[in-house]
Amino acid sequence: MKIFLLEDDTMLCDSVNEYLVSIGHRVVTCANGDEALKKIQDDMYDLLLLDINVPGISGLELLERLHELKIRTPSIYISALVDIEGISRAYDLGCYDYLKKPFHLKELALRIDKVMQNTVLPQSHLRLSKNYSYDASTSTLMCENSAQILSKRQLQIIDLLARNRGRIVEFDQFREYIWDDEYVDNATIRAEVSRLKKSLKEDFIQNIRALGYMIDIPRL
Repeated sequence: MKIFLLEDDTMLCDSVNEYLVSIGHRVVTCANGDEALKKIQDDMYDLLLLDINVPGISGLELLERLHELKIRTPSIYISALVDIEGISRAYDLGCYDYLKKPFHLKELALRIDKVMQNTVLPQSHLRLSKNYSYDASTSTLMCENSAQILSKRQLQIIDLLARNRGRIVEFDQFREYIWDDEYVDNATIRAEVSRLKKSLKEDFIQNIRALGYMIDIPRL
């Protein structure tokens, strides 16, 4: 699982990072809320571990900003904050759990497992490339946070490929999903995809010879 950790206490950050890596997770760390916002926008994560009192925007404001951007990655707050109003706000913003410092690393692992076992990961905001993302909840292709104008069929193609990132979408799947099982030949499908690709600023749709197309999961 890929985890983003926002923590400005260097020793704690290093300890949590080392422990999570030792039990099989990939971890990206950050000590500043403003930098965290940019990094989370630029990549996909399975879980966010957020401290509250950090340089830049707070962990609470960070989650609020992410939700405004339709990024609803499951989150756990790890904080020394004991004020009930602050804790209540964290839950109001949609965090999945709250772990008070200091804590045992194994307890953190148990909390992570519990959240991930009981959570259907949100798939509404899908990163497609460095500048492109797709909001499946609103069927909107975004380029650098600006909505791109596409035809209905082009959006259907993006939707199908985005929901299957990392997997080849075969021609029969295009026929079933976009043409409602009406028979169209592969050349027609290629022509539609080609017109879509010409309208994009980045070439992130891969042609898989004789099989179909795919969008790979970006590693930014």
